Amino acid sequence: MVSFTEDRLKQIFEAMKNRKVAVIGDLMVDKYIWGDVLRISPEAPVPVVEVTNESERLGGAANVGLNLVGLGGKCVLIGVCGDDPQSAMMKDIVTRNGMDAGGIVTDNSRRTTVKTRVIAQQQHVVRIDQEHRHSISKAVEKQILDYLTQHIDEIDGIILEDYNKGVLTLGLIQDVIRLANQHKKLITVDPKKNHFFDYQNVTLFKPNLKETSEGLNRKLTSDQDVIDAGTELVKKLNADYVLITRSEKGMSLFKKDGTHNHVPTKAVHVADVSGAGDTVIATLTLAMVAGATIEEASALANFAGGYVVGEVGILPAVPEKVLEFWRKVK
Repeated sequence: MVSFTEDRLKQIFEAMKNRKVAVIGDLMVDKYIWGDVLRISPEAPVPVVEVTNESERLGGAANVGLNLVGLGGKCVLIGVCGDDPQSAMMKDIVTRNGMDAGGIVTDNSRRTTVKTRVIAQQQHVVRIDQEHRHSISKAVEKQILDYLTQHIDEIDGIILEDYNKGVLTLGLIQDVIRLANQHKKLITVDPKKNHFFDYQNVTLFKPNLKETSEGLNRKLTSDQDVIDAGTELVKKLNADYVLITRSEKGMSLFKKDGTHNHVPTKAVHVADVSGAGDTVIATLTLAMVAGATIEEASALANFAGGYVVGEVGILPAVPEKVLEFWRKVK
């Protein structure tokens, strides 16, 4: 689809530097507890995990921000947290990673989303979710929109990152898209099922194959099924572009003019798919605001996604590693 030269890749990465993107959506903290299982509890037939280490990192929409910063851009995170100790932890991690936490609104009606994973002998024992998933109130919607409105001239693009945790309500979605279009700001979407068809008039809509199938309520088993689905989504959403990610089958790009292209996967081997979608939407958006064509942005996102799925754990893409990966697989 696109044949990069190394000079062109470096040119795009250079143009990404200091471009600012707002990420609006469901912010989370991923907590990890590592330990060893040496015995079974006498109280119940469950393993006793003796903790050896703990760590926290950003997840959900905040992980998209990590990828933007890793690629050389700037990011302002916009979302909600609770009035609890976990919110201070989240904001501390955000600022330590070079992101702007000014758009994180404290919502007293909910708790900060924290997902705790207990891992023993490299096995995932259990995950504990602390969260509220009800929709944010109109008052909180207004705080978010007011913040975005005040800073709209400072940003180059917006990512709407939906994890079905209640931040992206119908009203907020419509207001943010309207504001972005009024100010001619690029706006991209990583959707979930609940508001699948509410993201009207955006620059780019990026569902994966499962989300597309659920959104359209039909199975997509063949290449022609995917072509029909992508073509339908462009029309229904009035989007400039729809990019359907298809795991080992790569990505399929659909344009408003009715044309489509397929981007084969560049993954050499898959060690961990966690966070790959966040890497793709961050790379796509940052490349586009830096002046890359949609074809270049899609191809670059494909390389970035191919790199991160080959690494164990959730890692952000960085230009040096993506370039190194490109040299291996070009």
